[in-house]
Amino acid sequence: MFLKKLYVRIWLAVVLAVAVLTLLVGWAWRMAADPPLREVVVRNAVGEIIGSGQARRSRPPPPPELRTEKRDATATPNAAGTTPDEDDADESDRKSRFGSGPEFVVRMQDGQTMHLHMPRPPKNTWAAPFGFLWTLGLVAIAVALATYPIVRRLTRRLEALQHSVQQWGDGNLSVRMPQEGDDEVGYLATRFNHAAQQIETLVKAQDALLASQKSLLANASHELRSPLTRIRMGLELMGTAPSLADQEEIARNIGELDQLIEEILLASRLDAREADLGTVEPVDLVGLAAEECARTGAQLEVAQTTLLVPGVSKLLRRVVRNLLENAQRYGKGEVQVVLRQEGAHAVLQVNDAGPGVPEALQTRIFEPFYRLPGASERDGGVGLGLSLVKSITLRHGGTVRCSNRPQGGASFEVRLPGAS
Repeated sequence: MFLKKLYVRIWLAVVLAVAVLTLLVGWAWRMAADPPLREVVVRNAVGEIIGSGQARRSRPPPPPELRTEKRDATATPNAAGTTPDEDDADESDRKSRFGSGPEFVVRMQDGQTMHLHMPRPPKNTWAAPFGFLWTLGLVAIAVALATYPIVRRLTRRLEALQHSVQQWGDGNLSVRMPQEGDDEVGYLATRFNHAAQQIETLVKAQDALLASQKSLLANASHELRSPLTRIRMGLELMGTAPSLADQEEIARNIGELDQLIEEILLASRLDAREADLGTVEPVDLVGLAAEECARTGAQLEVAQTTLLVPGVSKLLRRVVRNLLENAQRYGKGEVQVVLRQEGAHAVLQVNDAGPGVPEALQTRIFEPFYRLPGASERDGGVGLGLSLVKSITLRHGGTVRCSNRPQGGASFEVRLPGAS
């Protein structure tokens, strides 16, 4: 199990590679070194050879008194000048009786035999006491100690990435990997965090869309039931001779039902980002607002004759119409529409003289099917108008907010980017 770890494999591979390299260098160094001395030649001052000999490969000669007794008792020198006992000696014993270093047996021209010893210099204090293998072991230990922290740090980051990916795969989409360093592992962590962030955003948007659709379906089923119930009861009470009031009530309920279905379909299309909502073109808000104000009798105040914004004309008309109908429904008085240019944005402001909106509910009022406390179905509307205003404004890159006027009443302000 230990050897299956990535950092262990990398660490052992580095140590093995350095060990093999050390062996090759040592072998090459030994091959390049000069061979040991095997022969010695003695010359006089004029360069004449006065003696020669070979390196001793036998055991050290015994003391003079023992050597004399042994020579007299057992042996006669052979042609090479050495005794059989010397020729058969163990060649692995290279140390003479005079100390370490090569020893040569030199035959002089006058018949004398001399022993030439070349002592080795004293070893350095830091020299390897056990030779090349001892040095190799030290190198291996040093490399292992030096490379372990480096390899472990690298693989620890990979393990952190593996752990993050495992957590992310288990459903924890908010997990992120710490970004350390500018190498490949750091770049991989950055790309992982970026991809995880994008996927988390998409999943949250999908969950929000699904929750919105569920809420829309639940509220729509309730809102559809009310006009259908009224239509059924009207038909049951109408009899064979319907009165004009009954006919108008049924027509009003049918119109309300038709408007509700249209708003539900539009809300669904606005929630679907890929839905085609129409052609985007420059739209004159002044002309569009003037038409809607003339239809509802609202007062229009403009500082310029043309105010262009890029958008879908029918959707922007829906924004103005819904705001005007909401102001007339709950304002109970004069409605004022103000158009102005503020920098690169066009501002549409719809003011009413009603009771206003409580500050705590000025955000919730844009939620689908939300009605202020105290509002009844007889006031009209199903709670989708302002929700559509917000959705359409956001799809056009704008913002919408609700506030209360100092002199009383509510004010709805839509801010849209102007045409360049």
